[in-house]
Amino acid sequence: MKKIAVLFVCLGNICRSPAAEAIFINLIERKGLTDAFIVDSAGTGNWHIGKKADSRMRIAAERREINILSRARQITSEDFEKFNYILAMDDSNFRNIQDLKNRSSSNNFASIKKIQNFRSLFNEQEVPDPYFGGEEGFDYVLDILEDSVSGFLESIS
Repeated sequence: MKKIAVLFVCLGNICRSPAAEAIFINLIERKGLTDAFIVDSAGTGNWHIGKKADSRMRIAAERREINILSRARQITSEDFEKFNYILAMDDSNFRNIQDLKNRSSSNNFASIKKIQNFRSLFNEQEVPDPYFGGEEGFDYVLDILEDSVSGFLESIS
């Protein structure tokens, strides 16, 4: 069976997208679907390559028994062929991903979508970036992502 490859993308790959990746991994583990997926995250920017997720996001996630283990990386043109789904956290990153795809010589295998297309409980059209806000912003982002990531998994299961 061919695995479904999913890439979550935000700006720096230290808050939203690694949290979405960890939430998705947590969900598929609980459902016994780990072997059916390849899961990763990336950023459209290159400022944090190789760094762990923001400590405030890791702490907020750990309170929910979600471990964020990934290291930041930047999205590449190869990702369009490797992943079935590339999920953007906001409109700006969605546009940046589309621009990279348009400049790429790949076969454009990936389906690029906004993660908030899969929300059911929250009205936000985008996942807000908690980086410059207070601690409560990280919990709110996790709430939003738990909703939309669950919706995404349901839509492909």
